[in-house]
Amino acid sequence: MQPVIVSTGEKVHLIQRRHFELEPHRHFVGAVEAYSEGLLRVVGHVFAVDPSTFEFRRRPEVRTRIVSAVSGEVLINILPPSVDLTKVVYRQEAGALRVTDGTDWHLDLSEVTWR
Repeated sequence: MQPVIVSTGEKVHLIQRRHFELEPHRHFVGAVEAYSEGLLRVVGHVFAVDPSTFEFRRRPEVRTRIVSAVSGEVLINILPPSVDLTKVVYRQEAGALRVTDGTDWHLDLSEVTWR
């Protein structure tokens, strides 16, 4: 029996791999609806860099995506169950780029070159 990598209802933060230097940064924050054979069906919001301010902005529309967990095209961060997905924002703090929901929790993205 194969171990389950992710479970339905888990919250995730996805970073789409860029292939070109000027390609836009795209991230996704949402919840897993289903997982099967290396594919995740996730529902949530796309975050993209605003080219005029260099800040991540959440797109207002909810999206459903199918993402391969084995393709190498996305970095998948599992978020704690306590994270409020409706309040997730990106903040530049003390030289670090952080994802937070405004509580004590944050995900430090400073190891990822984003600019």
